[in-house]
Amino acid sequence: MLELAIIALYFLLMLTIGLASRRDIKKPDDFFVADRRSSTLLVTGSLLATIIGGSATVGMAGLGFTRGLTGAWWLLSGTIGLLVLGIFFARKVRRFALYTLPELVEKQYGRNMALGTSILIVISWLGIIAAQIVAAGKILSILQIGNPVLWMIIFTIVFVTYTAIGGQYSVLRTDIIQAVIIFIGVLAGLVMVLTRVGGWAGLSAVLPAGQFAFPVSAQFGGADLLAMLLIVGLTYVVGPDMYSRLFCTRDEKSARTVALWTAGLMIPLAFAITIIGMGAAALFPAIAAEQAFPTIIKEVFSPLIGSIFIAALISAVMSSADTTLLSASTIFIVDIVGWFRPQQKNILPYSRWLIVILGAGSLIIALSLQGVISAMLFAYTIYTCGVILPVIAGFFKDRLKVTPAGGLAALIGGGTAGLLSKILAIKYLDLGALGISIALLFGVSLLENALRHRRAAPLLDKQES
Repeated sequence: MLELAIIALYFLLMLTIGLASRRDIKKPDDFFVADRRSSTLLVTGSLLATIIGGSATVGMAGLGFTRGLTGAWWLLSGTIGLLVLGIFFARKVRRFALYTLPELVEKQYGRNMALGTSILIVISWLGIIAAQIVAAGKILSILQIGNPVLWMIIFTIVFVTYTAIGGQYSVLRTDIIQAVIIFIGVLAGLVMVLTRVGGWAGLSAVLPAGQFAFPVSAQFGGADLLAMLLIVGLTYVVGPDMYSRLFCTRDEKSARTVALWTAGLMIPLAFAITIIGMGAAALFPAIAAEQAFPTIIKEVFSPLIGSIFIAALISAVMSSADTTLLSASTIFIVDIVGWFRPQQKNILPYSRWLIVILGAGSLIIALSLQGVISAMLFAYTIYTCGVILPVIAGFFKDRLKVTPAGGLAALIGGGTAGLLSKILAIKYLDLGALGISIALLFGVSLLENALRHRRAAPLLDKQES
């Protein structure tokens, strides 16, 4: 009952923050980007809490359980991506002062490309929200009250409600609390697990030597690392959730600082979570991989510490779910509905209802999913192969001479190839999908530029004569 009481109080706190944030919502800027006045500390905490979600807790501990230290690359890939974002692109992104990533794409390639990007992101992000809901069900099931489906429904109701009520203000304020709980909880969990197994020496005595190999191992080779750096890491360079946070900062310098600070904080968390999963493999080798974190909570911690740690994990999952849901709903209302009704007014009520609808859709998807990492990789692959390379090239479009037709071809061709790579389960086809995206981007752009030059040549000759 102690665990249930703490979780209930935690959910009540999040809903209270959402209700309190409602009074600050007076215009769309408040709801979507917190009026672009948020401090560096607040946005950094929110971005960190967003990243440390179900994939980085339940999922990454499962990777540590099955393959050891190389499981840390799930977050370390994101760290590298955030460093690239902070060093090269954060200032450029904040300079646009937009609401969404597709609005930036529209400035690069035009409205058709922005619409295609919006549709692909919303579809992919529904899968990512669903993965967070699955993770919440796995975590809360250790309370042994009700079943995972019931907890998935309760979890969805809570984060959808406070997100719909308070918008970006609510998300930022709940996320900073969640970031503190996550950081303290994970590091405390690492200490408890290592104490239980007899420290690093005890862990080394129980697990095979291959579990300690890094940066690659027999289970995770160089090609696997390259695929993860590209498929996962690039989503941090060009990501709707990352950009939505940068748009909330006060200025370009703050945007860069947020990205770099968050990247630094992710490194200790990556190894701590992975080692917790390895500790679960040493202590409870017969369990399922993605039950590593929940089992550690149930079997290693006292009821009080365990319930606080459950709150830490739920914080991680909820902070990812709320940000992803708000990003998807903002893109839908601003970029998809706005494409058909560009002069729409009073969009806040529609935005709130859309959050509820997308949250319900994600719950339906979640009820059909099995694994957290597999769901995340499915969504990431489609998004990365379709969207990211055209956006990066778009920052240098004049120099690279990329065109709207090239961008749209890369979006459709790369995204479709990424989807097929997951449906057909062909290893490393996702890397091939990235190659297809590059080839289409530059090949079609080259052809379009050549045709444009050919059409312009007679006009120039006529003017000279």
